[in-house]
Amino acid sequence: MARDYPLEKVRNFGIVAHVDAGKTTTSERLLFYTGMSHKIGEVHDGATVTDWMEQERERGITITAAAITCFWSPTYAKDDESKKHRFNVIDTPGHIDFTSEVQRSMRVLDGAVVVFDGVAGVEPQSETNWRYAEDANVPRVCFINKLDRTGASFERSYKSILDRLSKKAIRLQIPIGEEDAHEGMVDLLTMKAYYFEGQMGVDVVAKDIPDNLKADAEKYRGELIERIVEQDEDAMNAYLEGTEPSLDALKTLLRKGVIANEIFPVLCGSALKNKGVQLVLDAVVDYLPSPLDLPPAHGTNPDNGEDLYRPASNEEPFAALVFKLQTDPFVGQLSFFRVYSGMVKTGDTILNATTGNKERIGRIVRLQADKREEIKEVHAGEIAAVVGMKEAKIGQTLCATDAPIELEKIVFREPVISMRIEPKTKADQEKLGVALSKLSDEDPTFRVNTDEETMETIISGMGELHLDIIVDRLRREFGVDASTGKPQVAYRETIQGTAEAENKYIKQTGGKGQYGHTKIRVKPMEPLPEDEKEREKYLRTVDREDHFEFINSIKGGVIPSEYIPAVRKGVREAMERGIVAGYPMVDISVELYDGSFHEVDSSEIAFKISGSQAFQDATKRAKPVLLEPMMKVEVVTPEAFMGDVNGSISSKRGLVESMGERGDARVITAKVPLSELFGYTTDLRSMTQGRASATIEFSHYSVAPSNIAEEIKSARQ
Repeated sequence: MARDYPLEKVRNFGIVAHVDAGKTTTSERLLFYTGMSHKIGEVHDGATVTDWMEQERERGITITAAAITCFWSPTYAKDDESKKHRFNVIDTPGHIDFTSEVQRSMRVLDGAVVVFDGVAGVEPQSETNWRYAEDANVPRVCFINKLDRTGASFERSYKSILDRLSKKAIRLQIPIGEEDAHEGMVDLLTMKAYYFEGQMGVDVVAKDIPDNLKADAEKYRGELIERIVEQDEDAMNAYLEGTEPSLDALKTLLRKGVIANEIFPVLCGSALKNKGVQLVLDAVVDYLPSPLDLPPAHGTNPDNGEDLYRPASNEEPFAALVFKLQTDPFVGQLSFFRVYSGMVKTGDTILNATTGNKERIGRIVRLQADKREEIKEVHAGEIAAVVGMKEAKIGQTLCATDAPIELEKIVFREPVISMRIEPKTKADQEKLGVALSKLSDEDPTFRVNTDEETMETIISGMGELHLDIIVDRLRREFGVDASTGKPQVAYRETIQGTAEAENKYIKQTGGKGQYGHTKIRVKPMEPLPEDEKEREKYLRTVDREDHFEFINSIKGGVIPSEYIPAVRKGVREAMERGIVAGYPMVDISVELYDGSFHEVDSSEIAFKISGSQAFQDATKRAKPVLLEPMMKVEVVTPEAFMGDVNGSISSKRGLVESMGERGDARVITAKVPLSELFGYTTDLRSMTQGRASATIEFSHYSVAPSNIAEEIKSARQ
């Protein structure tokens, strides 16, 4: 069956922003203007479509990315059905604790609309999301929102984008008035002023540019066109000789620049006041890529590791990536996937390339936020969800059984905060295990494990709010009442020196004995060489993974090769147990350089124990230290409270890195140990009469001061 929309008319894009920049309001307007919802939902009324979870509506924040399909004809071709485009929109969370949602959504998006608050400009989370988009090479269109608010300034917000995100941003529009006087915007390409009339600003009306803005519009248009013609040498030469390209040619070149991540056009408006959203949708059609504009998806053959590429086409073998799981109370598990090539129909049997198992595709649904439409097949370049897949996990590849491919994986950040959790009643005991495993499948940055010594269940995540919401979801969605312990910090250990150790593990019993003899050298792991050839050469000589490398320097078979993996395994297990306070060790290079074996008594288990004991002896002498997670804290506060906020940061062993201004407020950026930050947002509110806000995100691990390390050590014992 043929697809209902040609690939060049499909846009897979996300809406990303800092928390409270108006991202969900923008999404709600998008649904209204594309005819998907007939009443506009407001975040502050708790009636939005994309924020459909109870907690999202109560807290007014987005937690899970909702995938929605809708249709749009550009305002300049409203009645022309042939110009209609299919949008697959992913509304992503803005709060720092849910960045993994943004990160993994980026992996399956072709483009993004980045929303900024017209008062605050670029905020910490805007920077993090922008970095994720850079890493994933996602073309972006910027939308400076909330220009109707007191204190809003398009120029100041635009400058913050240039200063903090990218010099490649350029004005595509300028606002007509700001704050109470915000009426519309001037489009610098068409040189028209756009106003929004009728109920909900449905009618987009183009008029002449107001006299007071003509000079600015001319000046900024010149800058824009210079940037656009840089994309093509012939256009550039013609422009320098005095010939300006036609409007269509300018749009084509601008599209080329956006897709190549050479230009980020900046639009403006106020989603809440229904100004400018339709023009953002036009920009999505005009400038963001369709699946055909992007390079073929890259993967490897799971059988032999060779590189494979899959262009976006129905004729290619089927390949898709699972990017989200969601437990639905009515239909069970939904696995969201993005199809990169080929097509899949209900009833087809496909291969999960990551696990090697086959699965049958049951029902396929397309989502309109919390409503769903059943469909029979999904084509290349589209996003849909399968109901009831048994094994699929986030980041796994689904593909045709006769053409296996494993697409590039999604890498997730490690959790930094843990706490113990226990069910309140016997009845909750069984439900808790099932619920936690479902939640950890849905969110790869949420982990569950059991403390071997105390047999307590430990949950770990990206921040206090993250774990708060997990516990809340347990109660609401799974009916499990659980009590939690105090949050625990995920410390790590490492070494700062070099040391050697020798270990002979000899056990004589009645029958066959045990004999393993190893000599190892430990040192801090060094970064890989910058030069690519050097790096490849080095990697051929070591067995390296994240935070650990093992070097086998055994010559002349003094330890037979079949025992070497056992030594490595022993070392790896000893690293998990730690030396200072029992926390996992990281960033250590271990070299096995000598040893001996016994013809009869040597065994894998003997070498594993010997390797483990030698490692413990060596690391004790190699200046072991405790590492603590440091958080990047950004506090936005009125000037009157600057002294109090600075004082509170210093009292928490924090280091202030910079102070700046944002409108009338002051911004303090600092690095503070996570262990000092529990409950900080509450303290901050009471210290500043509720007028300051803080954003906290993981920065790096650093060596804990010796007095703190001693405290942690004695607490662990």
